[in-house]
Amino acid sequence: MHEMEHPAPGPSWPAPAKLNLFLHVVGRRNDGYHLLQTVFQFLDYADELEFSIREDDQLNLSRNYGDIAATDDLVLRAARRLQQAAGIPGGADIRVHKRLPVGAGLGGGSSNAATTLVALNALWQAGLALPALAELGLELGADVPVFVHGHAAWAEGIGELLTPVDPPQPWYLVVSPGFGVATATIFNAPDLTRNTPAITIRDFLEGKVRNDCEPVVRGIYPQIAELLDWLGHRAPSRLTGTGSCVYGQFSTREEAARVRDALPAPWQGFVARGLNRSPLLDRLQQQKKFKV
Repeated sequence: MHEMEHPAPGPSWPAPAKLNLFLHVVGRRNDGYHLLQTVFQFLDYADELEFSIREDDQLNLSRNYGDIAATDDLVLRAARRLQQAAGIPGGADIRVHKRLPVGAGLGGGSSNAATTLVALNALWQAGLALPALAELGLELGADVPVFVHGHAAWAEGIGELLTPVDPPQPWYLVVSPGFGVATATIFNAPDLTRNTPAITIRDFLEGKVRNDCEPVVRGIYPQIAELLDWLGHRAPSRLTGTGSCVYGQFSTREEAARVRDALPAPWQGFVARGLNRSPLLDRLQQQKKFKV
C-alpha cells in the first residue's frame, strides 16, 4: 500500500492583520526609539501573497497598491535580505494582493515582510529557523518578529521582546476613517505620554490598560476622535497602534456585523475573529507536509 501524498497547498500565503490590545509608552531610548508594552493579537483577515521561484537571482514584485515606492516596499526588502543572508542563488516573482488599509495600525507592511521571509525560506529551502528569520525581520521593522513567530504575544522593548500569551479570541469590528496616520507623527508629538509605569501581564488581564497614543491622535485627527466616540457607545473600543483604525470588541460575529452595517459614510469596517495562532503558521505547516 502506497503512502498517500498530501495535496499541494494553494499558491497563496496569508499576511494577517494585528491589533494592539493596549499600548503603553514606558520610556524612550537614547536613539529616539520608544520603549513599549503591548499585546499583539492576530486577525483572521489578511493580505495574500503568491511566490514563484526563479532560477536567476531576479526579485520582481507585482501588487495592487502603489502608494509605496517599489524599492522601499518591505516585501522586496525582506526577500533581498533573506537572499543575501542565506546565500540564495535563485530569485522570485512575488504578487501581493493587499486587503489591509495602509497606515492603519494593523501592521500590514510588517506582516507582508514576515510572510515573505517565512514563505521564501521554505520555498528556497534556505533552512533558517524562525528565531533567525525574526532577527532578519527586526532589521526591517520592530513589528516584524511577532508576525514571524506567529503567536499572540506580550511585547516589550521596542516591541521585539516577546512572551507568548493566550488572551480571549473575541470578534472584532475594525473601522477605518478613510485615511492613514503616519506613526512618526504620533511618536514625535510633544504631548505624547512617555513615562507610563510598567505593568504586569496580570494587570493587562484585569483590564488596567489603555492606548497612550489615543489622546494625541484625538487631538490631531478630530475624525478619529468622532469614530472612537461613536464606536465606544456600542462596544468596548480602542485605537490600534498609532491608528488610524479603531476596533470594537464583540462576543458574536452577528453583533459586530450589525454595528458594521450601521457605520456612517465615509467610515468602512470589516468583521474579524481574534486569533492567538497566526494562519501563516498553518500555511507553513501545509508546505512542510507537502511532498514534491
